[in-house]
Amino acid sequence: MSDIRVKICGLKTPQDVAAAAAAGAAYAGFVFFAKSPRNVSAEQAAALAVEAPIGLCKVALTVNATDAELDAITGAVPLDMLQLHGKESPERVAEVRTRYGLPVMKAVGIADAADMPQIALYEQVADQLLIDAKPPKDAELPGGNGLAFDWRLLAGRKYWQRPWMLAGGLTPDNLAEAVRMTGARQVDVSSGVESAPGEKDKSLIEAFTKAAQAARG
Repeated sequence: MSDIRVKICGLKTPQDVAAAAAAGAAYAGFVFFAKSPRNVSAEQAAALAVEAPIGLCKVALTVNATDAELDAITGAVPLDMLQLHGKESPERVAEVRTRYGLPVMKAVGIADAADMPQIALYEQVADQLLIDAKPPKDAELPGGNGLAFDWRLLAGRKYWQRPWMLAGGLTPDNLAEAVRMTGARQVDVSSGVESAPGEKDKSLIEAFTKAAQAARG
């Protein structure tokens, strides 16, 4: 089987980027959302992106961002992908993809079977899908809440038209089970490799990527 590609999201320091790269992560995520403990400015992200080695896909996570906000981010940060993690419509996803000429990953929140049809809508317009746990109604953050969803909903769904990534409550301890149940070949982690909200832990990043390597079979 091919390797399981890992995205470490919410990187804030040069040490975070170095740890993700050294551990073998395929994607580095920078969060542009003021309410998040992982939020960075365009200037901070630009400095971090310059530190990223060639081959590490640099992803900007935004939430319902306006064109002006996306202009500022893409104008300052050398990015490889945009991640739309809000309530962007399929039409908005297509618009962003055309405007910026970058691959777009759309996050789709799942709580139960009623949410699954959204995936078919977004896979027509996005380059990749991020299947995440739907946040609680009173949550301030659209992701990064450390919550998982019922992975059985994805059983047998390995072959969507677009590449997809599993997110939501993943940790070094539960990753193998998540991969076994969903067939995911890409996984995203943020709070699951932190010692405190927004504080990445190098040893947990290493443990997560090792768990991903072990789960590849």
